[in-house]
Amino acid sequence: MVAHDSNFLKENNARHLWHPMAHPAEMRAHPPKVLVGAEGVTLTDVEGHRTLDAVGGLWNVNLGYSCDPVKKAIADQLNALPYYSAFRGTTTGSAVELSYQLAEWFKQDGLVRSFFTSGGSDSVETSLRLARQYHKIRGERDRTKFLSLKKGYHGTHFGGASVNGNTNFRRNYEPLLPGCFQIASPYLYRNPFNETDPARLAELCAAALEDEIVFQGADTIAAFIMEPVLGAGGVIPPHESFMPKVREICDRHGILLIADEVITAFGRTGAWTGSRLWGVKPDLTCMAKAITNGYFPFGAVMISEKVVDAFENDATAFGAIGHGYTYSAHPVGAAAALACLSETKKLDVPANAALRGAELLAGCLALKEKHEVVGDVRGKGLMVALELVADRSTKKPIDKKVIGLVFEKAYEAGVMIRVSGNNIILSPPLVITTSDVNKIVAALHEALAAA
Repeated sequence: MVAHDSNFLKENNARHLWHPMAHPAEMRAHPPKVLVGAEGVTLTDVEGHRTLDAVGGLWNVNLGYSCDPVKKAIADQLNALPYYSAFRGTTTGSAVELSYQLAEWFKQDGLVRSFFTSGGSDSVETSLRLARQYHKIRGERDRTKFLSLKKGYHGTHFGGASVNGNTNFRRNYEPLLPGCFQIASPYLYRNPFNETDPARLAELCAAALEDEIVFQGADTIAAFIMEPVLGAGGVIPPHESFMPKVREICDRHGILLIADEVITAFGRTGAWTGSRLWGVKPDLTCMAKAITNGYFPFGAVMISEKVVDAFENDATAFGAIGHGYTYSAHPVGAAAALACLSETKKLDVPANAALRGAELLAGCLALKEKHEVVGDVRGKGLMVALELVADRSTKKPIDKKVIGLVFEKAYEAGVMIRVSGNNIILSPPLVITTSDVNKIVAALHEALAAA
């Protein structure tokens, strides 16, 4: 563990740093936990208190904090070639090898090319740009609009915020990108149709998509973007029929389907990707987070043969990619990703995510039986949410102070959880054990009792 002056850290905590997704005044009033070490799936804070990380960093530390092959790959690449640009005229060995490995990994999904980015928001921005460009290449230059789901989350760039379906990520930054429209998500616990049958809800949401396409004009829409399982919006798994229905509707209207797999790729749902879980082949797929286990900022957009053919067979200026980042295809990030892919395959983490996810979901459903404050429990693989309510009959969200208390009590009991709105979100590393699951459930029981 790296030595730190604990007094200095505590005195300066939240005094000079603004934190993502937080009010600066709140952070100053209630400084965040200062973490100084991690091993396996356990975090250590500046006070020496140890907690099981039931958040997995931020959905991304799938292999835990002690994945030495990834750390070694980073160190070796730093020694060999710490950086070079992938802009026209140069590339690096690790970038070439990673593009090959990803093409092999995803060829059964029809994804055959990569564009590398610095993270998830960059990947979403890239996919939106490529979608518009695809239609321009084909001479359909009115196709500029984007459709998405309410409660969907797609990062924080202006394009991603514009297709986001959560007001708290949008309102303070409006006006956003014009031409972005959201439809009802297949959110069984709260939906405008008051529908309680998941299959019927999937039909109603698909019909709403079709209706919006007709209203906007299919020939004005570039793409529909969705998370295969909605994450930051509260872990909302759709019925298995929903994404295939979306795929069929997009195909029929000439609209590209973008799968935002920033959270769901590489095993979190219990399948290698969320799209593969539902049996769908997207046109563009956004990835980041677990691609390097969170050890290095890196992302990718995987591109289908249909889109590739339009670009690579183009003889005009419309096919030139006028887009990229200083750190696109960063050689250290690519090396980390290569090592991470190898470990992910070797450990078969999707299988463990499915097994431990079923245990965690069952444990959380048992908590619902014991605690009136739990209104709903839902999940897929190692993506689980408990929605807390003040009244089950009205579904009124719980008071912010109460859910803050749940966070603190869980932390005291040795488990780090994430609070988002009135949801407790659990996304632990995919290498957790049954014992870890039991510890998470026990800590939540103790914390919910305090609520």
